[in-house]
Amino acid sequence: MSVIVRFAPSPSGYLHVGNMRLAIINWLFARREGGKFWLRMDDTDPERSSPVYAEAIQRDLAWMDLDWDRYERQSERLAVYAAAADRLKASGRLYPAYETPEELEAKRKAQLARGLPPLYDRAALSLTREQRLAIEASGRRPHWRFKLDAGRIEWDDLIHGPIAFEAEQLGDPVLIREDGRPLYGFSSVVDDIEFGITHIVRGDDHITNTAGQIQLFEALGGPLPVFAHLPLLIDADGAKLSKRLGALSIANLRDDEGIEPITLAAYLSRMGTSDPIEPIEDLVPLIHEFEFRRFSVSSPRFDMSELLRLNARVLHIMPFDSVEAKLTTLGLIGVDARFWEAVQANLERLRDAVTWWDVVNGPVQPVVEDEALLRMAARLLPPGEWDEAVWPQWTAALAAATGLKGKPLFMPLRKALTGLDHGPDMRKLLPLIGRDRAARRLVGEVA
Repeated sequence: MSVIVRFAPSPSGYLHVGNMRLAIINWLFARREGGKFWLRMDDTDPERSSPVYAEAIQRDLAWMDLDWDRYERQSERLAVYAAAADRLKASGRLYPAYETPEELEAKRKAQLARGLPPLYDRAALSLTREQRLAIEASGRRPHWRFKLDAGRIEWDDLIHGPIAFEAEQLGDPVLIREDGRPLYGFSSVVDDIEFGITHIVRGDDHITNTAGQIQLFEALGGPLPVFAHLPLLIDADGAKLSKRLGALSIANLRDDEGIEPITLAAYLSRMGTSDPIEPIEDLVPLIHEFEFRRFSVSSPRFDMSELLRLNARVLHIMPFDSVEAKLTTLGLIGVDARFWEAVQANLERLRDAVTWWDVVNGPVQPVVEDEALLRMAARLLPPGEWDEAVWPQWTAALAAATGLKGKPLFMPLRKALTGLDHGPDMRKLLPLIGRDRAARRLVGEVA
């Protein structure tokens, strides 16, 4: 069987880490199996959907290097859903109901007060044709419910294992609104059948929906896909992420937090598994190692501090050719591999490289703490071409001349040369600063 999966966001907001985790897991599975990954915008609600969000979703996926093999918009397929609805009406599985939201809420409260599950009571099925016509003549339009057949609904979930519901435990779901627009649970199934989706990978908040949708697949004559329901993410304190999704949008992580796409891919794809979350250079190892059996049924914790630490580790192993263009975009014109290899071990975010670019190229305000030491240091600066041997040779000569060693020797030199009390290995940084700038900074000049 050729695997076809889909990522089907609603373009009513920006992607967040929960969405992106589902996207990358679908993508990895498809690529692991040599299958197809389709992007579908579930945009049948014009009041909430926006082209701005649809474009942002595509931009975020492209930033993550998640390419798609086909693109669809549900708003362009309304006639297909109407035809499917007509088939269900003709078979008696789709029926009109007229209760208002207020009436449904009153029924729900009454059922709960009696200790009953709040399920639709199918009152609309007992209406005569004349009663329906009279209701519609008063101005009400029906919404349309799918009539579930009694019996056991079960499937073998790739994450949770065997799952079963009794149809009597479920209420007949609404498939079409009063204004004729299809709801997600209907249009999604119609599309999944037509496009031959073989596996549906989504959050486990859809498990109950899946039970009803299985009967809908059957009623529409479609093959049943394989389901995998992943536990939803929680935050470091064990709370739902829903309250913090704005801060955890992909745009925020990229633009404000400075997270690398490969960092996010490594983190999200391994959350909820027993695999160690390690830095990687590209998506290839994630594709090769992907298996659904690795995922636990427990909700994984999204920890921003852990993500930031991983981001630093990713930067520490990145080759220069993978960051050169990004560094140039940051304004590091003429940057080369020597600079990258000198500073990368001190970066938490790529943009931190700007600080060290400014240190190397100046101007820098030296911090002068020991004028006598710095005057001696300036006199003993080695001539000629500088390489990584200059720093140990120079400081050895200074130690012999002054009797200083360790921090009392090295820290005043670092502060004078960089204006900072921390940073990359001076053996690598000093040759980049160069003899002329070093000499001027040692005597207190801004250079």
